[in-house]
Amino acid sequence: MKIVLVQNVPKLGKRGEVVAVADGYARNYLIPRGLALEATPANLKRFEAEQAAAKRRAEREAAEAQAAAEQLEGLRLTVKAKAGEEGRLFGSVTAKDIAESIKEATGLDIDRKRIEIEEPLKALGDHRVTVRLSPEIAREITVTVEALEE
Repeated sequence: MKIVLVQNVPKLGKRGEVVAVADGYARNYLIPRGLALEATPANLKRFEAEQAAAKRRAEREAAEAQAAAEQLEGLRLTVKAKAGEEGRLFGSVTAKDIAESIKEATGLDIDRKRIEIEEPLKALGDHRVTVRLSPEIAREITVTVEALEE
């Protein structure tokens, strides 16, 4: 029986490939688990349409990430926080705080999970922070933590 793989299947093939397998393997294992579809003309056409839509979506997301990367290029943010005498913060500056500062400065709504910092910033001064916009695109920005004037 010919089938279209909906997901990557080890030792069989990658997503989108049309492969021939035993009828029982297809009917009893692959199709019920959602790993494959029977390779009928209708299923092939539907799968190709889904792949084309996914490709367009990925291209659009890549273009959006590239545009955001251009806005973030060389960006310097200033975050104010309460600090003690020796430059240590009361609390810390987190990825959420940085995301809010980016939104204020550029209008970009970046998810806090895309901001990569090893640990929250707990000292005054300049810090380099990576913003991962897509798996391939990342930009480094400078975050300056200043003491809040009271």
